[in-house]
Amino acid sequence: MSTDRYTSPLSERYASREMQYIFSQDMKFTTWRRLWIALAETEMELGLSENGKPVITQEMIDEMKAHVDDINYDVAVEREKLVRHDVMSHVYAYGQQCPKAAGIIHLGATSCYVGDNTDIIVMNEALKLVHKKLVSVIAELSNFAEKYKDLPTLAFTHFQPAQPTTVGKRATLWMQEFLMDLEDLEYVQSTLRLLGSKGTTGTQASFLELFNGDQETIDKIDPMIAEKMGFDACYPVSGQTYSRKVDTRVLNVLAGIAASAHKMSNDIRLLQHLKEVEEPFEKNQIGSSAMAYKRNPMRSERIASLSRYVMVDALNPAITSATQWFERTLDDSANKRLSVPEGFLAIDGILDLCLNVVDGLVVYPKVIYKHFMAEIPFMATENIMMDAVKQGGNRQELHEKIRKLSMEAGKTVKEEGKDNNLVDLIAADPAFGLTKEQIEANLKPELYVGRAPRQVEVFLRDVVRPVLDKYQGELGVKAEINV
Repeated sequence: MSTDRYTSPLSERYASREMQYIFSQDMKFTTWRRLWIALAETEMELGLSENGKPVITQEMIDEMKAHVDDINYDVAVEREKLVRHDVMSHVYAYGQQCPKAAGIIHLGATSCYVGDNTDIIVMNEALKLVHKKLVSVIAELSNFAEKYKDLPTLAFTHFQPAQPTTVGKRATLWMQEFLMDLEDLEYVQSTLRLLGSKGTTGTQASFLELFNGDQETIDKIDPMIAEKMGFDACYPVSGQTYSRKVDTRVLNVLAGIAASAHKMSNDIRLLQHLKEVEEPFEKNQIGSSAMAYKRNPMRSERIASLSRYVMVDALNPAITSATQWFERTLDDSANKRLSVPEGFLAIDGILDLCLNVVDGLVVYPKVIYKHFMAEIPFMATENIMMDAVKQGGNRQELHEKIRKLSMEAGKTVKEEGKDNNLVDLIAADPAFGLTKEQIEANLKPELYVGRAPRQVEVFLRDVVRPVLDKYQGELGVKAEINV
């Protein structure tokens, strides 16, 4: 660990090693070399020749393949100090290891051939990891929703007690938003294409020269490269780079996931304040340096904190896309190097935290019941009034009495700090003709949750289960929280 210079908290504290590798130098430069091999193979297979002799031979290809992973970074670093160009420095370093192939590495390509294609490949791999973790979060939430589908709880609108729901039903609301994010992710990922090899302004002029104007042969270059790199196709047209709108679409997906995670974490923080639900709290964890009794929802708070970063970070590629001039400018480069990797590293940390929190979420049914019973007399007044009418009472007169008694009970709770005594007030009024026991028969929590349990069952069966069955092989991710 370096202690004498800045290190990113995303690497040191939040992102997994798996996501960090995807954006590592090793991943980047081995992908460059795989792309150079794909280009050289394509040119060889399409019969690139000079004076009847092949320009590229299988021996050259084999030599390049032998040195995909053993990157001579020291040579590249020293060369870049001299030429101030990262791609040409690595072309030179690769050529030092592959003397037979040195003259044909990067033939006909521009820097964006390796730079942009690698960016797409890396984002695609990162999206695969995000997909896996997102599916696992949905799976954990489905288990939670199933377990608590019947547990009544106060619902809240405006954070004021409202018609009851169940703990499991509330979890389906979180889950549904993550499922929307999964749909967005899958769509955007399905549209990813490679840049291919388009040349300095996207016209493939260099290949027109290499292949002596043979248009049909040149048409085969991009599809062949795409297939070798595991993609369906390349973007049909481009300037020097792929459209920076691609980065915008990808980071908007990450921002969507962040928004869903933020909403869930906020709900958990509020519920922890109410002592109804609590995120995992480890045996030796310290909640506060001063207040030893505290159990702060610090993981949910961290989810919210990182989520805000990702949502704002998504502005970077949008602005970059909007401000590209004609076939390209280079003011995208420094911004992309920061905004894209760090957006992925942050969302990776967020999803790990979500997995950790949901997997260990503690529910306190007795506290939930206590809060429920403090409010339910107000919500039960319609049922109580109907029972009183059946006993011979006048609906309009009883409605006015309940209104006044509810205000009196509310005053007792708010001004005197006492328990809700509405039931006692109604039972004491002979106009209702009901005993306290008869009234309390209307106060069973399960009578007020509507179709919430059934909605959970149907949602899990018809919406969630097909997704989890489809991605069964991705389930089981266990989050490792560093701090």
